[in-house]
Amino acid sequence: MEKSITTKNEYNSLDAINTYLKTKTSTFECSKEYDNWDVRTNAHGQMEHCIILKKSAMHGMKVHFEKDNTLKMTYIIPNKMMHAYFGKSQKRYRNVLEIITGKIKDTLLAPAQRKAFEEMEQVFQKISA
Repeated sequence: MEKSITTKNEYNSLDAINTYLKTKTSTFECSKEYDNWDVRTNAHGQMEHCIILKKSAMHGMKVHFEKDNTLKMTYIIPNKMMHAYFGKSQKRYRNVLEIITGKIKDTLLAPAQRKAFEEMEQVFQKISA
């Protein structure tokens, strides 16, 4: 699940968004971390930062800027072990067992993931232009 929004000018940096989230949300844990999920790098070859908004160990959202004032929100599993097991497989070729278990995971987890994503998405309504 992904969504892109345009932010107001006063929220054009990750630090400003992180400060906003820490003051406005008490139900979600937020932090600024290196982007280990997509391993995005900047022009200097260093890993870029993103904001991680956690509802629980199973439900979270990664937020980063695609362009100026365009914020991309992506559903993630914040726990590294859970992400390795339940996350999307990055392998080019998967065996039959991995395909079947992937479909089962998608079927069972999809409603809870969508609900959590929509709850976390509501936090960003006030900063969107």
